[in-house]
Amino acid sequence: MAPVSTETVIWIVVAVVAVLAVALVVGVVLARRRRISLTDREETPKATGYKAGGGIAFAPAEHPVADRTEVDGQPGVGDDAAVPRDSVKRPLVDVAIPDEVVVEPKAEPEPEHVEDEPALDEIEPTSGRLERLRGRLSRSRSTLGTGLLGLLGAGDLDEDSWTDVEDTLLLADLGAATTMEIVETLRAEIVSRGVRTPDQARALLREVLIEKLHPDLDRSVRALPHADGKPAVALVVGVNGVGKTTTTGKLARVLVADGRTVLLGAADTFRAAAADQLQTWGSRVGADTVRGPENGDPASVAFEAVKRGIDLGVDTVLIDTAGRLHTKTGLMDELGKVKRVVEKQSEVDEVLLVLDATTGQNGLTQARVFAEVVAITGIVLTKLDGTAKGGIVFQVQRELGVPVKLVGLGEGADDLAPFEPGAFVDALLG
Repeated sequence: MAPVSTETVIWIVVAVVAVLAVALVVGVVLARRRRISLTDREETPKATGYKAGGGIAFAPAEHPVADRTEVDGQPGVGDDAAVPRDSVKRPLVDVAIPDEVVVEPKAEPEPEHVEDEPALDEIEPTSGRLERLRGRLSRSRSTLGTGLLGLLGAGDLDEDSWTDVEDTLLLADLGAATTMEIVETLRAEIVSRGVRTPDQARALLREVLIEKLHPDLDRSVRALPHADGKPAVALVVGVNGVGKTTTTGKLARVLVADGRTVLLGAADTFRAAAADQLQTWGSRVGADTVRGPENGDPASVAFEAVKRGIDLGVDTVLIDTAGRLHTKTGLMDELGKVKRVVEKQSEVDEVLLVLDATTGQNGLTQARVFAEVVAITGIVLTKLDGTAKGGIVFQVQRELGVPVKLVGLGEGADDLAPFEPGAFVDALLG
């Protein structure tokens, strides 16, 4: 191998020294840049991302940060432009940064849901209702009262006049038997008392008519709880279309007005709107309603209503039954089943038969059939204001031997009145 010359060795040494010098300069520059980068990072908190709910969490800072104040015309910390550290003239303030700062959006308060309580109706007092509603009997008054007073007040009556009296009573639906009894009493009393004036005739007629209505009968609706605390139970029965559901609702108003607590049983499951209608009546007076599925078993609903009434400790349970055709044996048998099922829990105190006063003799036929299936305790005559045949009151009492307890004299909520013989006769005579 040829020997390396001295000149070549010198050039190699110079090249190595040059490479080392360049490497040293580059390392110094990189180190300086790294220190600057680390310093900038320490001075500004880092955003680590979004928290659930929209808040932002910041990493903790180990060094003080500049106050958010504009200095020397430069924007404050947090604005788009950076703040040169050497331009801040205020002393730095140490700010304690919590481990995690979460900025949550202010939640809007949820509106409170307040259920509207149904406003309870103000119910008219039941006492004296028939007196207040006497004007509603104008049709019956014109047929019965005006006609009879015109005949009897004329003085001595011949046979033709007495025939006219009979006809007037029959047209008013008093019935043949009641009519004959009234005519015989009038003929005898007119002679014995020497009735000569219209006032005397009116007083005598009033007395005879009231007597035929048997004012001694108990016409109160039994609505007080039993000695063992169980509620009184009343079934409301009748054919379709006479107004049973409306009557049940109005009766609830009568009882509440008299200080009773009431629960309603919607046992008319075959008419879609019956339960809704009854529940509306109940809500207006603060009475709960027990109802079952459409086309369900009426006896089951009646049973549950009485059970609920016992649990709640109410005074009275009113049960609205389905309308029945008095000619349909199956439906009538079902009514008997309702009564038997209810009696497994509590005695049935009232069976109120609702009759349409405008139906006359047909209403009496219905009454007889119902009376064969269940023991009727009282009659409710509806639509009495719409008929000239007010005498149906006399006839139905005579046929069934049970009192008329309530009469309907209009469409108003408080137009169901406890029946008072004296007030009724006074309304008829005007």
